[in-house]
Amino acid sequence: MSANDPLLEVEDLHVYFQTETGEDVQAVDGISFQVQPGETTAIVGESGSGKTVTSEAITRLFQSPPGYIPEGSVTLDGEELIGMSEDEVRAVRGGKVSHIFQNPQGALNPVYTVGWQIREAVVLHQDVSKTEANERAVELMTQVGIPEASSRLDDYPHEFSGGQKQRVIIAMALACEPDLLIADEPTTALDVTIQAQILNLLKKLQEERDMAILFITHDLGVVAEVADRVVVMYAGKVMERGSVTDIFNTPAHPYTRALLECLPGEGDLGGIPGQLPDPKDPPDGCRFTDRCPHAVGLCSQGDQPDHYDVGEDAGHTVSCVHFARDMNAGVVLNESEEVATDGRGTTDRGGSDRSGEGKQR
Repeated sequence: MSANDPLLEVEDLHVYFQTETGEDVQAVDGISFQVQPGETTAIVGESGSGKTVTSEAITRLFQSPPGYIPEGSVTLDGEELIGMSEDEVRAVRGGKVSHIFQNPQGALNPVYTVGWQIREAVVLHQDVSKTEANERAVELMTQVGIPEASSRLDDYPHEFSGGQKQRVIIAMALACEPDLLIADEPTTALDVTIQAQILNLLKKLQEERDMAILFITHDLGVVAEVADRVVVMYAGKVMERGSVTDIFNTPAHPYTRALLECLPGEGDLGGIPGQLPDPKDPPDGCRFTDRCPHAVGLCSQGDQPDHYDVGEDAGHTVSCVHFARDMNAGVVLNESEEVATDGRGTTDRGGSDRSGEGKQR
């Protein structure tokens, strides 16, 4: 793998779940994105958009059956993961790729000590003695900020606070020095102060280890804080992708713009009118059509629109018919915004940088 190659590349990934009636629920329907080495890519979208299923599909964490991957490619460091045997995937899961989940209480076994659970994560992937695994557990707990780690190895999960439990989960995830850490809503169950501590811890550990992170969240405030690149998902499809600056300063898809308007201080906190489409019977055309204020006849025809380049920033693309060459992107973008639209004319976008400088390294 060359220096410019992505660490993780997902191409045309489909994940379906079979129901008792024989119908397929199309949880993820042909998405593509990349994660670069050492960077954080955030997948953002409301509940039901397919974020978590996408993250679980990478290492096949979902139960199969009923879940299955009918087509698509997932490559990690140039190695194809789709089609691997369960033993091969298990070697990747927890080794090159580790997961952090949103509910630390549910992720820890209440009948085993935290020391036992961290040691188990170490010995599953490394040929070490019990003494070495014990030393590694103390080292990891210290690295994630648990005070007096050696004296807490024999404590049970219920003896830790919510924030400390999440630190234990992070320690387990880091046990085998993963190249990619998948963090699925890791701060949702925590209060605001502890959320900030966990986010700062993840950034610190990432910088120390040059580790890539795939961050799953519905919280755009968290995205602005941690992400380098952003993938906006809706109803199993990618609506928009770009750098964190692109997404916050020049949001192109009506869905992205609607999500941003839901931020405190930005617009209507009542949410986006309407509901997600039925995943068993998705509509033709753009999945967001029924909730989109800019929908036209073309929006409900054919498949999800192609991704079109937005402006001159490489990698900023949007799946919206209004950005096709023979359409007018100004219908979507405010008149006060300026964005080069690759031959489609320009509109002017003023306003402040809601993402600040993006993630600081």
